Amino acid sequence: MQRGLPMQPTVVVLREGTDTSQGKPQLLSNISACLAIADTLASTLGPRGMDKLIVNDKGEAQITNDGATILKLLEIVHPAARSLVDIARAQDAEVGDGTTSVVLLAAQMLKEVRGYIEEGVSPHIITKGYRKASQLAIERIKELQVNVDKSDPAKFRDLLLKVASTSMSSKLIHSQKPFFSQMAVDAVMSLDQDDLDESLIGVKKIPGGGLQDSLLVKGVSFKKTFTYAGAEQQPKHFKDPLILCLNVELELKAEKDNAEVRVDHVEDYQAIVDAEWTIIYRKLELIEKTGAKVVLSKLPIGDLATQWFADRGIFCAGRVQAGDLRRVVQAVGGSIQSTCSDIQREHLGTCGLFEERQVGGERYNMFEDCPVAKTCTLLLRGGAEQFIEEVERSLHDAIMVVKRAVKNNQVVAGGGAIEMELSAYLRTYARTIPGKIQLIISAFAKALEIIPRQICDNAGLDSTDVLNRLRQRHASGQKWAGVDVDSETGVRDNMEAFVWEPSLVKLNAIASASEAACLILSVDETVRNPQSEEPQAGPRAPPGAASRALRGRGRGMPRR
Repeated sequence: MQRGLPMQPTVVVLREGTDTSQGKPQLLSNISACLAIADTLASTLGPRGMDKLIVNDKGEAQITNDGATILKLLEIVHPAARSLVDIARAQDAEVGDGTTSVVLLAAQMLKEVRGYIEEGVSPHIITKGYRKASQLAIERIKELQVNVDKSDPAKFRDLLLKVASTSMSSKLIHSQKPFFSQMAVDAVMSLDQDDLDESLIGVKKIPGGGLQDSLLVKGVSFKKTFTYAGAEQQPKHFKDPLILCLNVELELKAEKDNAEVRVDHVEDYQAIVDAEWTIIYRKLELIEKTGAKVVLSKLPIGDLATQWFADRGIFCAGRVQAGDLRRVVQAVGGSIQSTCSDIQREHLGTCGLFEERQVGGERYNMFEDCPVAKTCTLLLRGGAEQFIEEVERSLHDAIMVVKRAVKNNQVVAGGGAIEMELSAYLRTYARTIPGKIQLIISAFAKALEIIPRQICDNAGLDSTDVLNRLRQRHASGQKWAGVDVDSETGVRDNMEAFVWEPSLVKLNAIASASEAACLILSVDETVRNPQSEEPQAGPRAPPGAASRALRGRGRGMPRR
């Protein structure tokens, strides 16, 4: 007779209350969470996409239809769904556009294989199939992409305008596409073409006025800084001035602020005060000797220095923001000086025109016709503050897309055309291979159709009808057939209609979406620490602290 096995003691590995979810239900739960996020973003896609109004815990409202911004504002806590937020942010940082598309693609890829997971297909087979399909799609885009000739500046500029207007077609400012496309292209073309550092494009938001009152300053512009009384007597208009940028404080310090000084005689105290005045006057005289007519400093310029400069016909501005001062140096030349002595001519910059101009309710200092201008400033106008912020986000997307088009001059047709072509190509390829991978590649092909389908749904078109027409056209070799939201048929050649996007946007979106889908499919267990769910309440009070704190309330404290 076989002896019964001894009873095994229960081994507690995880702390009590830890939530462990695993297996197929956990995987399906993660997929459902990703689909919930995609449903929120779906209605923002395309030229007829809707906007979202998001109110945070402080009651501040933001109106946007930028996928990365929406996901950032939603503060998603689901661990698996956070990966979708990460790919949207990565797409925004790398390319600037296509943030909504990448989230929709990743979620749709998961949705298409949900049935296979329920039927028991191993997630590893699905992952292998998706990686293969993603590789095939990327190779196909590289075959299809159209190279644009950079040697003809007019044609190349025309390409950049088309790319910028395609990026803006789904934004709030789509009605002003021609105006803002020109602005975005001019902004990027004014940068150093080898470096293309978009942080050198300054953006200033000025409430009031209409969208058409926005302007691009080919140089630098910043809001008038805090000034003292003498500032109004300073000249506000110069032609070809020398410009000196400092990191020096030109202000008398109040004695009590600095240090304790012990003196025996009144004359000694007077000598200390006189020395301070002598130091500041020497600094001012050294600045005047340089011949500079515009003096900017990161640190304060006090009332004495302001009046001194005014008497000599010199303009000065103190407390200039570090970013603005950096852009001024990039535009006018010279360098930021941390001392007033031994300043040579090569340390000074210059510009064709400096003036202080009224824009809306604010005054702005403007440096135009800068000789080494590798920077520019966008002054955005508009009614509501939220509206101007959305204009800034839309322009950021357009600028990033134009920047990518300048660096990589390959384009593909947008409006769902490239997705339909890839879908047709993958479906044809899937029929040539045996095994389960065939089904997975077909699922990937079907997932790609979410982009044209969602564009149709958002525009109020019959998506089933339009997709059938597109499938028929792509099967007959019309590789750039895409959605047209304006016509009754809903279909056109988007390459001829100039709906162009840099191929990098699509390459990045498909690679990121398939990686995110594979990542979520590879997770089959979530271990959640109960402590991480609690709000951070800070360290616990020592025992007896509450009773000590309440002691003595309601009656006078005993005298000592």
